[in-house]
Amino acid sequence: MNVEKGLINAIVYTEIHDALGPNPIYWSPSNLPENIRMLVGIKTVTILTGDQGITPESLFIIPFPSLRLKGLIRYIEREDETRRGGYARSAITFLFKEEDDIIFYKYLVYLKSPFNEVARKIIELEKQHVDSERIFEEIKLLGDSISKILEDYRSKEISPHSIEEFPEHRDKKIEEVKFKFKLVVLGDPGVGKTSTILRFSDNAFLSTYIPTMGVNITEKSFRVKDIVLEVILWDIAGQSKFQMMRKHFYQGSEAIILIFDLTNPISFKSIKKWYNDVIKNMDKQPKMIGYVFGNKSDLVEERKVQESEGLALAKELNLEYIETSALTGSNVEYAFYKIAEAVIEMKHI
Repeated sequence: MNVEKGLINAIVYTEIHDALGPNPIYWSPSNLPENIRMLVGIKTVTILTGDQGITPESLFIIPFPSLRLKGLIRYIEREDETRRGGYARSAITFLFKEEDDIIFYKYLVYLKSPFNEVARKIIELEKQHVDSERIFEEIKLLGDSISKILEDYRSKEISPHSIEEFPEHRDKKIEEVKFKFKLVVLGDPGVGKTSTILRFSDNAFLSTYIPTMGVNITEKSFRVKDIVLEVILWDIAGQSKFQMMRKHFYQGSEAIILIFDLTNPISFKSIKKWYNDVIKNMDKQPKMIGYVFGNKSDLVEERKVQESEGLALAKELNLEYIETSALTGSNVEYAFYKIAEAVIEMKHI
């Protein structure tokens, strides 16, 4: 990845040592000046010391005014009895131009999943005491992935009126919508619900986030079997604090997507709970159209749930099953299209 020519200007991976302080141990491009590497390292330490030493868990952005750059930072904390306090800390920093910050801020929520996944891998690799080059390779791959994601989003910002639809079902224009239907998307936190919706919608239409209510509503129009329809996607938060609100969001749903993480067996076991939660809170007991998504199919080596298990569960719930990747887009558009076909058939349109 040539980071200098894309939205990402540089990457610095800093080890935060108790005695030595910040120690940049990986950077890209390889000729990144030492003063920039050290400035990034010092700033990451300053943030930690400025907040009672608490390691931030979220992805966030900070300014580097002297460089006219900003930094996207993800801290990593892991248990290490050899370190003071029993923890080792490091930080991945992506530097980018100040004028590009609108793209990073706007799509920050969609970058969390790949950063979290790499942080998890680094923690595991550190436990195995692997060679540092293996960790650096994961960071490089993360840079490639984030760079591609951001470039895709920027291209959509540049051409806001172009409508990307299913490759197999492209139309020159969207005609008048014949009908709308509501689809709820459910699953444990972190399984990729929001990323899956973004991959489907291509951010082509209005997306309204209501954080106090725990729901993200996205609309998209597309053509299915010569019929133009609009799907209203309700991305419902999985956190327990929204449990009382969720039952109100289910009403009027005509289809459902239940998502679990193929690398997380706990999220798979939760699917039946989510399904039962929808059914018991609906005013009527409808025959629910929809899919069970086994997401993160791109993480082949980390897979914990087998296809046969997913198929069996979906059959038990009278739903379809498909394995998807919100990162690569594999099967996402196809599944939404098939859901729309089923709704059209149910409505006898």
